[in-house]
Amino acid sequence: QVQLVESGGDLVQPGGSLRLSCAASGAAVSINAMGWYRQAPGKQRELVAMIFRTGSTNYADSVKGRFTISRDNAKNTVYLQMNNLKPEDTAVYYCKLVTGNYWGQGTQVTVSS
Repeated sequence: QVQLVESGGDLVQPGGSLRLSCAASGAAVSINAMGWYRQAPGKQRELVAMIFRTGSTNYADSVKGRFTISRDNAKNTVYLQMNNLKPEDTAVYYCKLVTGNYWGQGTQVTVSS
């Protein structure tokens, strides 16, 4: 059974940084495409970043240059390093294992002064 557990969400001031973690069990992050998505109140869930089996990555235009997705195969964990956070980054962030459409429970990120 696949489980994804996100952590690392918090309240942070604009310009600050956070690192989200997604610990996976039941599937290997090294051989699966993994994505970070977010959903703000009243908005649709959107793709933030993705890392593929090859290690290549994709980012939403709104986060390019500020966010970095990575993975630690030994820990079977995917990360999202978020720098220079803006109020518009406020959302619940979800981890997704693309094959099989598995989702985590989400972690809240709030950017506010």
